[in-house]
Amino acid sequence: MNKHALLALPLALGLSACISFGAKPPPSLLTLQHDAAIPTDQVQNSSTSPTITIGVPAVPQELATARVPVRSNGTTIAYVKDAVWVEQPSRLFARLLADTLTVRTGRVVLSNRQSQADPGAQLTGELRMFGVDAGTNEAIVIFDATLNRGDAGVFEKRRFEARVPVTAIEPGPVGVGLNQAANRVAEQVSDWVGK
Repeated sequence: MNKHALLALPLALGLSACISFGAKPPPSLLTLQHDAAIPTDQVQNSSTSPTITIGVPAVPQELATARVPVRSNGTTIAYVKDAVWVEQPSRLFARLLADTLTVRTGRVVLSNRQSQADPGAQLTGELRMFGVDAGTNEAIVIFDATLNRGDAGVFEKRRFEARVPVTAIEPGPVGVGLNQAANRVAEQVSDWVGK
């Protein structure tokens, strides 16, 4: 090995410690876990049970991210440090709604592709808030739901809201609080949709 190669080796090793290909990942990621457990051996049949298609809710720009928003007043939004969802909250919430509706109503929840043949009822809406209020130290979920029960051109709209106190505005407590609030909203929506 020549003299120049020996001099370049420590320099290359030092630089490799400084180069980063992306942001440092958070220590852990947040997700939602439904309170209602779907039995693994349960068979559902659309000929004997009503069907429903659940759309991924629309979201405002503050929720079009994997981060958790914190509102400190009506016009200021920050994000919880190191709190990152495993995927966007609108998709997590749609999946939670599907699981909760399956268990609580007995309805067969169809994917968009499956619903082409017979969509049954259709549930859509907007996830208006899925974050923390710093003034009250509460995790808040607000969902404006739109339901078509299968009647052409007839829609029902209703707002659902749940608030859960959080002990600290940190990833762990915020994740637990939002999970509880999301489950409460999903249960309220299920009761509204009915069997």
